Amino acid sequence: MRVQLVSLCPTDAARQAGRPALTPELLAATGARYSRNNEGLDSILARIDPERLDESVDSIFRMLDYGHQSIADMVPVAIFIDGVTAWLAYLVWSLAPQAGGQESSTRYIRLTPEGLAAPEKLGIAAEDREVWRQAMQAAFGHYQTLEQGWHALGEANPSRMRIPAALLQDASPKAGRQVARMRRNYAFDRARYLLPAAALTNLMLVMSARAWAALCQQLDSSALPEARELAAAIRAELTLGAPRLLRHAVATEAARRGQADEFEACVARAQRGLPQALAHGAGAADHPATASLEVTPPPDVDGADFAAALRHHENRYAWIGAPLRRTAVRFAWEAVAFAEIRDLNRHRTGSKHCPPVPVGFYAATDQLPAPDAPDREHAPVAALEAAVAFGRDLARRAHERLAAGDPTYVYWTLLGTQFPFEHITTADKFIYEAELRTGAGAHYRYARHLHDALALWFKRYPETRPFVLEGSAEPE
Repeated sequence: MRVQLVSLCPTDAARQAGRPALTPELLAATGARYSRNNEGLDSILARIDPERLDESVDSIFRMLDYGHQSIADMVPVAIFIDGVTAWLAYLVWSLAPQAGGQESSTRYIRLTPEGLAAPEKLGIAAEDREVWRQAMQAAFGHYQTLEQGWHALGEANPSRMRIPAALLQDASPKAGRQVARMRRNYAFDRARYLLPAAALTNLMLVMSARAWAALCQQLDSSALPEARELAAAIRAELTLGAPRLLRHAVATEAARRGQADEFEACVARAQRGLPQALAHGAGAADHPATASLEVTPPPDVDGADFAAALRHHENRYAWIGAPLRRTAVRFAWEAVAFAEIRDLNRHRTGSKHCPPVPVGFYAATDQLPAPDAPDREHAPVAALEAAVAFGRDLARRAHERLAAGDPTYVYWTLLGTQFPFEHITTADKFIYEAELRTGAGAHYRYARHLHDALALWFKRYPETRPFVLEGSAEPE
């Protein structure tokens, strides 16, 4: 694990224009000064000693101790985090949904067994480490075999990749690179379910010092050693950019107890019994991804009002009227693969709820050609059957470890392990998410989930169908 603060510096154009450049805490102090007087920026900046920037913070605003959280909101901090598990990356985004940032994508990058976390770093018991390591190496083996198999199917029948004919016929180097990427994506998108949640990934986030403090509090209060290690590493970097913040970036008893309560609820749920999809000798390993939708509109608002609110909605970023912005929406699925949860979890708005109790295992068996299809012989049928059996067994073992109260059970899961997932937001944000997640470049699986949710919406508000820009997840 490596964590690094990255500071901003003024552009050449800003320097030439004579615009000021401030340290993060000086920026907050300067902004905070506005609440005490109306002297203006130039007067405040005149208090800064270029040779003593840190001391200048107190000369501008002596109350800058971050007791008032709105002040910490004015301290921008960018941190790059390398070498954490996919599970911890998901946890970080769950705790910091408003952050800007990126994460290394399983849709575009081929992962290798060398990028597996060390079990001792994850808190896995010494007596289980060799069994765990062998299981994760086997998971990577299935991933590699399936990637090759899906690639072979795409080569045998390019129409399955839905690459536009005009692009295939374009001989330009740019088109060639785009086609090659689409071919890789087709295989990556279907093989990724066998990747371990303990595979290492990289991410970066840009957010305020207040948000970093809140993130550190939750990570430092976690039962997972990896999360606490990350909290300590972030605190060390914050000393470089916002040292006055540190006393707020530590574990709290309330957070520890709250997380413990939620974990115990998951344990109790697991102790009720193994889900049917994970049982020995069961049929399909994947739990049905049944969608549900609850809509709470304001009084006297109906489907016609919703349709009118979408009249100027020409793209997913365009105007949506007040009737939809005032409407609460709860949409959920009984089972979503962790691979898609990681994507759906990234939406900033509302509140997401995902009790991490395994309910099934999805591995893209629905993407196989029909038994009588001419290209069936090129599909990775046998490899997928073996992968599904392996994935279901590992999900069952994770479920059993959860029922036994082991918090490291999450590191026994794969990206195909299914959990329930729920999102509460407003109708305008639901429509945006549905349009984004079914649009060009969308992953086929989360597009299916949003198609199902939209179907429930259209059943209740058919008047809105012509105005919602539902896509077909065409490749881009």
